[in-house]
Amino acid sequence: MVKPNKFPIGIFDSGVGGTSIWKEINALLPQENTIYLSDSKNAPYGDKSKQEIIDLSIKNTEFLLKQNCKIIIVACNTATTNAIKVLREKYDIPFIGIEPAIKTAALQTKTNTIGILATKGTLNSELFEQTSHSINQKIIRKEIIGTGLVELIEDGKLHSKEMTALLSAYVNPLMEENVDCLVLGCTHYPYLIPQIRKLVGNKIQIIDSGQAVARQTKNILEKHLLINKNKEKGVHQFFINKEKNVLEMLVSDKSNTRIVTEKDF
Repeated sequence: MVKPNKFPIGIFDSGVGGTSIWKEINALLPQENTIYLSDSKNAPYGDKSKQEIIDLSIKNTEFLLKQNCKIIIVACNTATTNAIKVLREKYDIPFIGIEPAIKTAALQTKTNTIGILATKGTLNSELFEQTSHSINQKIIRKEIIGTGLVELIEDGKLHSKEMTALLSAYVNPLMEENVDCLVLGCTHYPYLIPQIRKLVGNKIQIIDSGQAVARQTKNILEKHLLINKNKEKGVHQFFINKEKNVLEMLVSDKSNTRIVTEKDF
């Protein structure tokens, strides 16, 4: 009988962006087995209603539970801010969510002005509003809805002219607003950091949640005695309900990795 600590970590996102979180978890916990669910067919979640996001998050959770996952990471800011409360009430398993790291930015800003690049679903959520009110109210927040960015990443157009034009339109105005920290409020967006850095140089600090989520995952696994003590590298399965070429491009390390197209989940 397989012990629970050898069961996989489950991760789901509205698409391939949550692989940025998976990479941080794999770097910190290389012995852990993982199952990643990419709901690319329904990406992006950011323009859907709250009930649609909850329903999709429940569907994703049910899939991962059938794979015997011991913990589930909601590697999607929109799903976290709209659905994680429901998931925690419905299922008896630890959940870890992803929120824009505005508290970190609030502590590090010198100009008292921070930028937040996120989806509409995240910025309009109740949880994001609660988090925003928990920081120093003297800090000015410049919120930008990253319309179109997720779709371009899902289509493999990371370095396209369309992406450059969108990023320029969203990010360049922040320089004039005295912003010195830019929070990436979507797990797809870390893949855009090199391009954002070209636009802003060293004038703006770019902040994402990946490493913090990996550390929190380790803490929760230790708390529940679920750490895999196996010294071998973990085995990783990726499920996607759309074409898998972009996912294969982002998950470049193919060792111990299997990518499956599963159109019916």
